[in-house]
Amino acid sequence: MEGTENKGKERDEIFSRAIRAGKRTYFFDVKTTVEEEAYLTITESKRRFNDQGKFFYEKHKLFLYKEDFEKFLNGLNDSLEFIRTGKAPDRPVPENSFNPSDEAEGKDLRMDRHSIEFEDLSSEPEQTV
Repeated sequence: MEGTENKGKERDEIFSRAIRAGKRTYFFDVKTTVEEEAYLTITESKRRFNDQGKFFYEKHKLFLYKEDFEKFLNGLNDSLEFIRTGKAPDRPVPENSFNPSDEAEGKDLRMDRHSIEFEDLSSEPEQTV
């Protein structure tokens, strides 16, 4: 039966790339869902020290699903273009884009059909000795 080998496993990692950038490391991991749909996780990992001088890794994770790739890339490219040139790109802002001032003004912000609630990945920072 197809897909049964994924049962009991968290998620299958099918590709991974780590990029060191100064004091940070970025991990780009392609994984599959139970339904064998590919998605990308981007993890930023920074080495930190606690009050006792022991280090731990502080991690921040972003989940990016296939149906959002184009929107994500457009937003990233627009932001990089602005950083390079100091000018906003000519591309029109999509009608359903988030505008922080909308939230401040109490406008109705609706979650799209792909919204997911993530539980806290870890209540304590990961300790490494």
